[in-house]
Amino acid sequence: MNRTQRTPVVPLEAGAGPENPPCPACGEPLFGWLGAEPGQRGPVSRCESCGLAVVGADANAEEALRELDRLADGGRLRIANRAAVAAGVGEAGWAGLERGARYLFTVEAVRRLVARRDQVVRSRRWAPAASFVVTWQTLLNSVTLGHDIALGALGRATPSPAAKRWQRRLDGFVSVVLAIPALIFALPLELVGAAIGRGSVLSLCVEPL
Repeated sequence: MNRTQRTPVVPLEAGAGPENPPCPACGEPLFGWLGAEPGQRGPVSRCESCGLAVVGADANAEEALRELDRLADGGRLRIANRAAVAAGVGEAGWAGLERGARYLFTVEAVRRLVARRDQVVRSRRWAPAASFVVTWQTLLNSVTLGHDIALGALGRATPSPAAKRWQRRLDGFVSVVLAIPALIFALPLELVGAAIGRGSVLSLCVEPL
């Protein structure tokens, strides 16, 4: 008699250790995601539970909350969504991974963090214009040697240029030539993300309990 073998489910806590410190938002282990890129503080780790990503080491909830406060925009929090479809497609080339970034938020991570000071996320809104821009630049990053070249030229981001002069020239040329094709692909990609709740930029209303 054949019996179906089941793979045992390993809890996330089993991965906890010095190399996988606790997530500042939910306490689950942080696991390696991306290697260090130019302009970053170090490798990027992420939480498989709430989705928060941390650039560098020694993360803590107080610092993450201060970073959230700096994202306040007209009484709301405006985050580049680490759980966005574009983030999954772009990985290290995701335009939301800006130069000098420290914390990369998701809605769930924000919920866990603000709960520490007796607040709750009351609502969320997709920011279409900003989202299309992030997805567009993410697609361009996939074909350039540097990152955020187009947005840097427009004064919308701090670029991470390629090391050599000829590479920087090539990136500028590619960004111009592929700007329209990248936009054509970015529009449906971001619309799909928005439709399933995974848009690139979200505006959150956070209020006291």
